Amino acid sequence: MKFGPVPVDSAAGATLAHSQTLGGIRYRKGRVLSADDVAALAAAGVGEVTVAQLEPGDIDENDAARRLGEIAAGDNIRVGIANTGRVNLFAANDGLVDFDPARIEAVNAIDEGITVATMRPCDRVATNQIAATIKIIPFAVAESDLAAAEAQAGNNGALINLRPFQPHRVALLQTTLPGTQAKVLEKTSTVIEARVSDLGSTLTSDRQSEHDAGAVAAVLQEIAANGAEVILIVGASATTDRRDVIPGGIVQAGGRIDHFGMPVDPGNLLVVATLGEIPVLALPGSARSPKIGGNDLVLERLLAKLPVDAAHLRAMGTGGLLKEISTRPLPRAEAAPRQETEAAAAASRRIAGVVLGGGQSRRMGVVNKLLAKVDGKPMIRHAVDTVRDAGADPVIVVTGHEADRVRAVLDDADVIFVHNDDYAEGLSTSLRTGIAAVPDTCDGALVALGDMPRLQPAHVERLIDAFSPDAGRAICVPTWQGKRGNPVLWARRFFAEMEQVDGDVGAKHLIGALVELVHEVEMPDSGVLIDVDSPEALAELMRPKQEKA
Repeated sequence: MKFGPVPVDSAAGATLAHSQTLGGIRYRKGRVLSADDVAALAAAGVGEVTVAQLEPGDIDENDAARRLGEIAAGDNIRVGIANTGRVNLFAANDGLVDFDPARIEAVNAIDEGITVATMRPCDRVATNQIAATIKIIPFAVAESDLAAAEAQAGNNGALINLRPFQPHRVALLQTTLPGTQAKVLEKTSTVIEARVSDLGSTLTSDRQSEHDAGAVAAVLQEIAANGAEVILIVGASATTDRRDVIPGGIVQAGGRIDHFGMPVDPGNLLVVATLGEIPVLALPGSARSPKIGGNDLVLERLLAKLPVDAAHLRAMGTGGLLKEISTRPLPRAEAAPRQETEAAAAASRRIAGVVLGGGQSRRMGVVNKLLAKVDGKPMIRHAVDTVRDAGADPVIVVTGHEADRVRAVLDDADVIFVHNDDYAEGLSTSLRTGIAAVPDTCDGALVALGDMPRLQPAHVERLIDAFSPDAGRAICVPTWQGKRGNPVLWARRFFAEMEQVDGDVGAKHLIGALVELVHEVEMPDSGVLIDVDSPEALAELMRPKQEKA
């Protein structure tokens, strides 16, 4: 591959190396320059551009990523759309990511431009969550290197698989001692049932017995006879030895202790056993809490039909210090590739509208600009009607300053109100409040300002139509003659980061940091740039049209 500056008149068919805006047009990095592009650049006075030019034996970044992704994807893994040299591999079910780290390292060792990034082995993923990502770093790689990576990825089965959780009938046994409180037992049952249900299984039996080996053995035999497929035991007292009460009861019932203890904290005092063909886990006291512990790592493996033996348990020590986190962090996630056409996929997406209406309008003096009428309608009502008419559902209005008055002009507008108590601290507080209120069923959120009365439904519809996280259009920004405006449409995967912004700013810095996923949508007019931030701007908007003419 050739790389470097070339005269613009010889750049047709080459790939632009750096994004730039010229003549009001945004030319993005990775764009294959057409003859029309070259003519426009020359007309704008551009003498040369830095480009990448493929040579014989080179494979384009997107083709290379797609080819490697299709070979690497195994059971229950779906391949995303190749864009900017990246292909994401998505989980088709809830389950555990399964791969051999040595094989990932072997692929990554072939060429610096061919990379595969994964989660940790046996990390839990939800349906539609990214399990791995393949990124071709330069604009092209050699066919010979790609072929070597494909061979390594396809050797001895697919590179990355997903082991889905299988439904099981799960039984719970809690032991009691004199003084054991009923509310502790009830809370433990609730926590365990939620844990089991979250993994796609059902708690079919919830029993108690005295904290005595004989009593434990008797109840275990009854549970096994009633068809349990997995048995969980929570003791009134922690197990401190293989010969302690609960292990003793398992053995008396005819079971076998496979392993005691594990190098994970919290969760060290776990007992892994078998009663006939039924897996039995004697859980540590930390399992009474909903926080993630070693018991979760083992239960997930069991319900995904993966082996749980001494070797696997000992390997959990690397990364096994869990005490300081309440839940394991999830990797980047976004909508999974759709089986239907792009048009059908767009139609099925649900986009929430978040209208920020809590500011104090300090530059306006005593006037609350959101309540000022423009063309006979309060400014905030313009924003709400526009977002709703464009198809956003639901429409969420964040209130703050003069909340009652804002609500009053929207009382029949079919919106969800959320109040920002900290509105005086700046725009970021309203953004965080609005994003937190977006329902889990939404694929993204359109964040709109309440002071843009020239915004039209057609502007918003263009953004929604362009939105496609699978194709790399995960953040859609409107532009007019090369200048970016508002509102901005964000994919759900960015919500956690948006809820961390602070100060009197929105999420503009995220747009700069996530440039590969930003898609600029050219608008037919300047309505996306016009906001009201001064008395003079408001007066100009409120002037009758005939006076302006």
